[in-house]
Amino acid sequence: MVREFRVPADKLFEAWTKPEMMRKWLMTTADTNKSAKCEPHVGGTWEIISIREGKEYLATGRYVEVEPPVKLVFTFKMPQFSDAEDTITVEIKPNAQGCEMVFTQHIYVPHEDNWTEGDTLKAVQEFHDQSQHGWHYMFLGLKGLVEDGITPVIPKS
Repeated sequence: MVREFRVPADKLFEAWTKPEMMRKWLMTTADTNKSAKCEPHVGGTWEIISIREGKEYLATGRYVEVEPPVKLVFTFKMPQFSDAEDTITVEIKPNAQGCEMVFTQHIYVPHEDNWTEGDTLKAVQEFHDQSQHGWHYMFLGLKGLVEDGITPVIPKS
């Protein structure tokens, strides 16, 4: 996924690595994120605890590469659902308007031994589509936060 931001690269990088900023947009919003922690150095960890409908959800990982303000590579998992870890790469490229973010998620898709190739391809597509959908909305919140100082909120149905 590629997104443009009208802010300097270091401001966008901070939104990925400062707990007080992460809590406002990553996973859900400041209204539902109970806490955010991070140690943005190689081998350091990060975590966000979100509460939705009275239930806690933990997202966690460790930093693999940290090159302020242009690159961040970290693992991502939600242990309440699976022990599988994805790898996320965020590359930030300064440009005349501010910066461009290139986001890549290598998704681990668990599968059953008896699955056909078609079953596996279907599961991979479903994981991809669900992940892309979620990140799309998070990136809208990220954009509003870094460009306009607007803290994202989850719309009430």
